[in-house]
Amino acid sequence: MKAVVTRVTEATVTVGDEVVGTLDKPGLLVLLGIHADDTSDKADTMARKLHEMRLLRDEESCATADAPLLVVSQFTLYGDTRKGRRPSWTAAARPEQAEPLVGAVVAALRDRGARVETGRFGAMMQVHSVNDGPFTVLVEV
Repeated sequence: MKAVVTRVTEATVTVGDEVVGTLDKPGLLVLLGIHADDTSDKADTMARKLHEMRLLRDEESCATADAPLLVVSQFTLYGDTRKGRRPSWTAAARPEQAEPLVGAVVAALRDRGARVETGRFGAMMQVHSVNDGPFTVLVEV
């Protein structure tokens, strides 16, 4: 399981003309990729890391600052570009495996008391964000 996590001052996800997720205050934009070998045990670990890592200003975490998270599924994080000119997606989990695991991470975050917004799994989404810093890290479990 892999996440590209960006500290943002605001972020919005739209599908067509519909806003499906938005952060109206500073928090984290999380692009979440699921590997073909991932299982549900990694969901709790990822949620804990995302909620408790000190990624916000003044070394705060989402847990200590009550900051929101916007979680967007992103299978392309497991694109392999080492050969040729076209990425290979074989390491990415298939949708029927990935969707429940993305949902499990979101549910685990909410169980921890986090305010979580989401994109729409499998949809063509437009993600707008204002990076705070800029500050972006890769989180893997």
